[in-house]
This record gives sequence, C-alpha cells and structure tokens, in this order.
Amino acid sequence: MPTTFFGWIAFLLEKYWLLFLSGAINTLLIAVVGTVCGFIIGLMVAIVRTITLRRGASRVKRFGLQAARGFLSAYIEIFRGTPMIVQAMVVYYGASQYLGINIPALTAAFLVVSVNTGAYMAEIVRGGILSIDKGQTEAAIAVGMSHWQRMTTVILPQAIRNILPSVANEFVVNIKDSSVLNVISVTEVFFQSKSAAGTYFRYFEVFFITAVIYFILTFTFTRLLRLLEKKLSGASSYTVYGSQSSYAAEIEVKKE
Repeated sequence: MPTTFFGWIAFLLEKYWLLFLSGAINTLLIAVVGTVCGFIIGLMVAIVRTITLRRGASRVKRFGLQAARGFLSAYIEIFRGTPMIVQAMVVYYGASQYLGINIPALTAAFLVVSVNTGAYMAEIVRGGILSIDKGQTEAAIAVGMSHWQRMTTVILPQAIRNILPSVANEFVVNIKDSSVLNVISVTEVFFQSKSAAGTYFRYFEVFFITAVIYFILTFTFTRLLRLLEKKLSGASSYTVYGSQSSYAAEIEVKKE
C-alpha cells in the first residue's frame, strides 16, 4: 500500500478513475441540462412578467395577467427561498410517497436543477430586459409590434448579450451545487468520491482529487464562456455609418 500523499493520489486515480470520470460526466450533464432548461424557463417567466396591457383591455385579461404574475412570483420566491437539497428530497421522495411515481434519480436531478435555476434566471432575464432603453420599446409599440414581437426581435437579443456573464455564473454554480444531489443517490462526482473514500478510509486524498476535478470543470467552462461573451460583444472599436470619419474613409477610397 502507498505510504505518501502523492502515492495515495496515484493509487486512487489508477483504481477509481472510472468512478471519477463517470461522476464528472454526470455532474457536467446535470449542469448543462439544468442551465439550458432553467434559462428557457426563466426566459418565458420574464416575458410574461413584463407584459403590459393596453388601455381598455378587458377585465378578464387583466385578471388573468395578475393571476399569472402572482403564480410566477410565488414560484420564484419559493425556489429562491429554499435550499436545492431540500427541493431534491421533496421532489424525489414526495413523488414516490404521494403520487406513486418512482422518478429515476438522474431525472429528478434534471428537474430540480432546471426549476431551481429557472427561478434565478427569471430575475436575471427580467433585469436584462429592464436594462434596455425604454425608447426602443416605445418605438416598437409605435410601429405596431406585439409584446412577443418586441421581445423576440428588439429587446431579448440585446438583453441576452447583457446577461451572458450572469448566465455563465449560474452554470458554474450548478456544477458545484450538483454535489447536494447525492442525497437522492445521483451518481455525480461527490457521490462517487464517497464510494471511493469509504473503501480505504482515505478521505483527504479522495476529496483532494474531487476538488481538483471541480476546479478543472469550473475553470475550463468559465474561460470558454468568457470567449463566447467577447465574441458576442463585437469589435472593441467601430465606425458609425454617416459620421465624418466614414465620409473621410470613403473619400480616401475614391481617391485611390
């Protein structure tokens, strides 16, 4: 048996590398699915919460909109105000006990992370929508665009670019927070690490490896998302068409 720290690291990696690899893949899968689905949920919630009715709208429409906003506000407050670990227990065991549905652990993980992320994304997207100059909304209304048309063609393309850093942060948070799903036996990195550590009782070495795996995942995807953010931001400098500099450039081209 190994007698040094690095000796144990090498031994554990050689013996349990498949466990660590499968756990890392499941962790990444949960984070990706949860963030993408949560973003879609948050997008839909934010669009509904920013709907404004025109003057003269019927009472039925006004009541329906207020009811929808109340329901969505309750959803956001509940899922932002309770820990994900508790939500996982409620969904996984509650579905079995009261609905008679035995949800696979990984499916429950996708559901919990998606809905939890959606609650946070709803506020992030709403903030991004409100950050866009009101004049653009007023101009879209003036040309007769509906709320959905304004959102999809004018507001959201700009808002999504503005909130991309926050979305990337949620993705990184989901990579780390997936560790709480071990309470419902989801075989992510933390769960697999416990299995490996229990055999030889080398908890420090095993969880040192686990920490390195989490760091590699978060560091790598943070850098990739920053590259995407820079690409969407466009060039650092540009020439406004119709400005004096653009006319000067055209004149120079004609002279040549």
